[in-house]
Amino acid sequence: MEAGPEDWDRHLLDENTFTQNFRNDHNPSKTYLCYQVELSDGSSGVPLDQDKDIVQNEGGGGQHAELFLLEHIRSRNLDQKLSYKVTCFLSWTPCEKCAEEIIRFLAKNRHVSLSILASRIYTMGPYVKGLRSLYDAGVHISIMTFRDFEYCWQSFVDHQETPFQPWADLDRRSQQLSQQLRAILQKEPEGWSLL
Repeated sequence: MEAGPEDWDRHLLDENTFTQNFRNDHNPSKTYLCYQVELSDGSSGVPLDQDKDIVQNEGGGGQHAELFLLEHIRSRNLDQKLSYKVTCFLSWTPCEKCAEEIIRFLAKNRHVSLSILASRIYTMGPYVKGLRSLYDAGVHISIMTFRDFEYCWQSFVDHQETPFQPWADLDRRSQQLSQQLRAILQKEPEGWSLL
């Protein structure tokens, strides 16, 4: 059975939740992850009720949003004869432990590729190692741009026909974070100062 638009509306973020958690100029404590699944050749084939969803981490040291994502994908029993592309829009990049789980998942599920677009860089623990490991495993990682925020707004937010309104520093902050991420992924020499 295919879900109609009214079914999908139950899975949308409200405007305030999106803005509070995806703004790249402050540091909320939660991680939200919006994702979509599509066939790599761009054709349809993923049932409408399974093509996108939103997950968040559990507070107080509970399970991270990335692990919920992996559970959701596993539960869909995607056809291993087909190739799927999963695109994630995260409020924070994955921590090292989540990066390790994602890499293990992708190694066992060669029919799934992953792109991560993050609002900001999670900087706790050995985060650099985790991001580099993801990149080395073939995961596309980038910082969200205005167009990415706008796409998320249109696709994952119950915006009531209101257009996306960027905050004053969005572009400048995205550029700073993109430079920081590039430096991490390009393995800048020791002692190089990240922004």
